Amino acid sequence: MKRRSIWLAGAALSFAMAAGAQEASTLRFSWWGGGARHDATLKAIAAFEAKNPGVKIKAEYMGFNGYLERLSTQYAGGTEPDIMQINWAWLSTFSKTGDGFLDLNKHKSLIGLNQFSEADLQTGVVNKKLNALPVSYTARVMLWNRAAYERAGLKMPATWDDLFAAGPVFKQKFGDKAFAIDGELYDMILLSQTYIMQKYGTPYVHPVQPKVAMTEAAALEWVQTYKKLTANNVAVPLPLRASLGGAEKPTEQQQDWVSGNWAGNYTWDSTIGLRASTLNKDQKLDVGDFLMLPNAKNSGMFGRPSLMFAVSKKTKNPEIAAKFLNYLVTDPEAIAILGTTRGVPSADSQFRAIVRTDALQGSELKAFLQIKKLKDNGKIDMPSPLFENARFNKFIREVFETVAYGKTTDQEAAKRLVEEGNALLQRIK
Repeated sequence: MKRRSIWLAGAALSFAMAAGAQEASTLRFSWWGGGARHDATLKAIAAFEAKNPGVKIKAEYMGFNGYLERLSTQYAGGTEPDIMQINWAWLSTFSKTGDGFLDLNKHKSLIGLNQFSEADLQTGVVNKKLNALPVSYTARVMLWNRAAYERAGLKMPATWDDLFAAGPVFKQKFGDKAFAIDGELYDMILLSQTYIMQKYGTPYVHPVQPKVAMTEAAALEWVQTYKKLTANNVAVPLPLRASLGGAEKPTEQQQDWVSGNWAGNYTWDSTIGLRASTLNKDQKLDVGDFLMLPNAKNSGMFGRPSLMFAVSKKTKNPEIAAKFLNYLVTDPEAIAILGTTRGVPSADSQFRAIVRTDALQGSELKAFLQIKKLKDNGKIDMPSPLFENARFNKFIREVFETVAYGKTTDQEAAKRLVEEGNALLQRIK
């Protein structure tokens, strides 16, 4: 009986150890994206698992809408994934002091940090701790349906005046539901901010201080530029977008985009493939010149790390997490699978692999070169992470929503942007 008890205890211990080992080798990985990114990432995970027997990566993926809310809830409850895709600006929310995520410097022997420029690595550093690795750099570009503009008898807009003049032409030629450009509310907020940055030389939020950089006069013109963009069939107005399946329904899912009735998009260069994927065969997508005012004080191009990968400080498997992270962002095999579904890779090893395989072509290559030229010449300023802070971003959107629906005056909106904006920045800094 005693021998049997010892055997049972040993068996139970062995089972518990086996279960623990199995649990220890399973890591959760979360990301957002579209179908192409999901498919490619799942294939990359399978390839990593094949090279690392005993390791299981549990995929948790969705679209962008609702992702931050879910991650915030998980983070607050201590149930965040082991590895997670995050926006650069979220570092200031989840890790203000650098202690919110695992310090990847502690596992630098497992990560090819030498494949990144020092400037790129610094985007993931908080309080001297490497909290995240940049996957790629992205910026906003002007995307035009060349075929739609040709049908309208127009060239793709090369100046702001060209864009403002195109709206009435599209309305005259194709009716009330035709527009020169599409974009969600935030897209149009950014596009109108670009105009103000070119004219006044300052963004809305100071790049390094928690305060509004625009004067009230500049903020007023920001509001008025937004209204000008969303009038006269230039850009699709918010109320119309809201009536077509939701204000934030992605452009590529809009039937008017698919058919060429909406002839442009102000978007991240990393989404070009996604936008092109749903167009009818008779449509032709192209990247246009970045619109600039004469004697512009600033390019106004909005650019930043497109997204980043971070590791939970609570992960039970930091070494495996670091190894998986390294695979995703530096391994040429991984980028052969992932392609440009997360943009042009920041790591030199993966960038060279992309170039060798000619994976970067057409509009994506054109956009990359346009951005690279401005970035290399110091013409793209790094924005404040507070600008994309969830609370602050919600405030900006709310102000412009009241403008879009005619529930406020231009002057009242400008005053709120300056006064309430300053107060909120002081609270969230």
